[in-house]
Amino acid sequence: MKIIERYIFRRAFVVFAAALGWTLAIVWTTQVLERIDLVTTNGQSVLSFLELATLILPSVAPMVMPFAVALGVSQTLSVMNTDSELVVINASGSSRTTVIKPMLLLGLAVSLVSFVVDNAVDPYARQRARELVAEARADLLSTIIQEGTFRKVEDGLYLQIGERLANGTLGGIFVADSRDPEVELAYYAKNGRVARLGNQDVLLMQDGVVHRKRPGSDVSVVRFETYAFDLSLFAPQDQVIVMYPKDQTIPYLLNPDPNDYQFKRNPQQFRAELHRRFAEWTYPLIFALIAVAVAGDARSHREARIHPTLTVLTLALLVRWAGFIVANEAHTTAWLVPFIYGVPIITAAICIRFILANRTLELPQAFTERSAGLLRSWIDRIDSLRKRLRRNSHTAEGGV
Repeated sequence: MKIIERYIFRRAFVVFAAALGWTLAIVWTTQVLERIDLVTTNGQSVLSFLELATLILPSVAPMVMPFAVALGVSQTLSVMNTDSELVVINASGSSRTTVIKPMLLLGLAVSLVSFVVDNAVDPYARQRARELVAEARADLLSTIIQEGTFRKVEDGLYLQIGERLANGTLGGIFVADSRDPEVELAYYAKNGRVARLGNQDVLLMQDGVVHRKRPGSDVSVVRFETYAFDLSLFAPQDQVIVMYPKDQTIPYLLNPDPNDYQFKRNPQQFRAELHRRFAEWTYPLIFALIAVAVAGDARSHREARIHPTLTVLTLALLVRWAGFIVANEAHTTAWLVPFIYGVPIITAAICIRFILANRTLELPQAFTERSAGLLRSWIDRIDSLRKRLRRNSHTAEGGV
């Protein structure tokens, strides 16, 4: 690339990287908060939670990258137009490709990265994440035996551990068992420990009592020195890790296992996911085209009805929304599969036509005027409310 092209590419990349970092952090945080129950409910360690949180990133990145490209390209071109750099480039005799080339190279590079992440990294990260969740749910010691909590193991069965000592013993054990409608049981023990007897996990309670009550009879109390409470009865019965089409690799989607339950249930979902993988990696390049079509030409500030970055993001949201809808509906409707490719192809064709015709892609004038009118009305309402509050405060001060 020429010096000016490297300069433009570097500026766009810096804005792209900053937008990607902040947007990725926000989206990642919202996704992580939905999985915080891995620690609060299942009692897993912080390291397990951090590993699961890290495995979410490959799923989030491909969704965020296109918008970061759109923001980076549009903001860079907008600032260059404000600083009259686009005018200088045009006046120097440079062709329009001097500005367009670095932006499209940025979009193409991000698209290739998105393809690698979405197809080579994300499936394995999803599979590992499902394994972590399954391990957390199957871990009896962390799911059931937690210090200082009154836990519902299943309907009619509750357990509380007063404390967990350093030597592995448990203190202050209470178990309430009302699963049998004919008898209610309550176990109290001063201490105990978890042990493995054969293939079963048991809670060995020591120095305690059992309260037994039947309907219409008094409570009977039995003291015991040692009592083995079977924990394996409360282990999750279904330990099979279910893998959905989004969790599978490209080779598996091309040749799925005929005995796969998910495939037998809905084979169209696997086909739609395969086509989505082959189409959605192009969105960073498509959004770069949108940004160039909107803000790639030098123009006076009087010509701009609305800020180019806002126009670019609005159009990008509409295109991405259409792509999401088509991809989701294609899971059950086979004839929508071509539209998975149609959305980015049609968008690219429209943008290329505007670029070649040296025209600016803008939102419809009616939409722009209506949006501006709504914005002005809201500003007027806020100003009137602020003046009213200020007037009321002065009146209150005068009364005092």
